[in-house]
Amino acid sequence: MRPYSNIAPDWWDYTTIDREILRDAAKLTAEDILELARPGFTIHFYDTSEEFYAAEALEYIRSWTRATEHEPAGICGPIGPTAQLPIVAQMVNDLEVDIRHGHFWGMDEWLVGDREMSPDNPMSFAHADMALCFDRINPKLRMPLENIHFPTVATMEEFSASFDTVKCLVMQGGQGEVKHWAFNDPLRREEPYVNEPPPPEVYRELGTRIVDLHPLTLVQNARTSVGGVVSDIPSRAITVGPRETWKTEKISIWHPGYHDNAFGIRLTALMISKGIADSSVPMSLLADHPNVHFSYLRPNIGSCNPDMK
Repeated sequence: MRPYSNIAPDWWDYTTIDREILRDAAKLTAEDILELARPGFTIHFYDTSEEFYAAEALEYIRSWTRATEHEPAGICGPIGPTAQLPIVAQMVNDLEVDIRHGHFWGMDEWLVGDREMSPDNPMSFAHADMALCFDRINPKLRMPLENIHFPTVATMEEFSASFDTVKCLVMQGGQGEVKHWAFNDPLRREEPYVNEPPPPEVYRELGTRIVDLHPLTLVQNARTSVGGVVSDIPSRAITVGPRETWKTEKISIWHPGYHDNAFGIRLTALMISKGIADSSVPMSLLADHPNVHFSYLRPNIGSCNPDMK
């Protein structure tokens, strides 16, 4: 039987995996991380935040400029990080990029009671995407609202099916402290997965769905979104799933260094590089996708050496 989590014993998470893997990840230097690249797994460093977020924004532009009336295409993007979103709008406007045939999928949304959070709520992810990006784009250049897809309780099946009718060229995201993309958190430690977490092939079949959020995800989002008020963070959400993720041409993960920590951004790179897929570390399942890119803001890579200052 696998050990219990050091963080939340009723859940699976990265603290339940082989301690040797954890120790190896903690030892990695920045140069070691670069050497983890392999065919199908690319790693890139950016030296400044300006370069980092401009490059992230360009993934939107490149995706939308490949879209045509008869071959629609787009990008699925995160709330976290968000600094790229106003840059996307500025690039579209200043370069007068016609993105009317482009599509966008929001990755996830909070669940409040039995409904998705209202887009009027400033905590809503749909609100953030619209306020930081789409509402800033010249309406003459912007795609119609029906090309902007947000997951809701009533439209989960429709949202999932849209990945079959429109090509998602890039699934872009950050990495949470529980090692998720979107809200693909580890599952609770309950039947039939009490002694071992779900096999990777089982987890990868999960599609757009309502999820319970790991306690570490609640703490992280409270820290990054509401000044640490954990009680303001919903404990459930709607999220895009691995099933939709595996339909995308490219998975692009951006590590600014403040969503997950120095250890986490090492661990997932190591596991993907070595082909170690374990659903207690959801990001590691990307080891089986043929086109994964990790981008790091080099000054924020940090280290895992003891420092008590």
